[in-house]
Amino acid sequence: MKNITDSFLCFIYWPSAGSFGFDTDILATNLINLSVVLGVLIFFGKGVLSDLLDNRKQRILRTIRNSEELREAAVEQLEKARARLRKVETEADRFRVNGYSEIEREKLNLINSIYTTLEQFENYKNETIYFEQQRAINQVQQRVLQQALQGALGTLNSCLNNELHLRTIGANMDMFGAMKITD
Repeated sequence: MKNITDSFLCFIYWPSAGSFGFDTDILATNLINLSVVLGVLIFFGKGVLSDLLDNRKQRILRTIRNSEELREAAVEQLEKARARLRKVETEADRFRVNGYSEIEREKLNLINSIYTTLEQFENYKNETIYFEQQRAINQVQQRVLQQALQGALGTLNSCLNNELHLRTIGANMDMFGAMKITD
């Protein structure tokens, strides 16, 4: 707080004709500057963020489509396995006397392997979707942060002028005067 009051005192005792300086203390800047910067960031960053999210959405949708294709392949395998199962069942009826227990064991192994395969495909799909979502979130966060910082620096550098500094100094002097009166 001492730095803020020192900077105000410097402005009060400086002669107003011909003196100008930059206030580098970020705590002494006013809220109007911050709101302008945030407004510019939102205005210019909205399109970039929208494009990034649309691209990421398309990638996620492709990943989901690929996972669905894998699931459909697993369903086709399941149908083939069911057809094989029906074939095995008809053979079991013919050879029931000779190897009933062997055929039942084969049938159970086939069903178990199919369900295991389906569970693996489902787990793979879920892991892929989760991984892609996390990667997308991280990429979007990094890009938004970089662009926000670049935009803020560009906006700050382009918006700094004499009139803005004089208004800021005047407003700070008014606030200091109000604080001095209340003390």
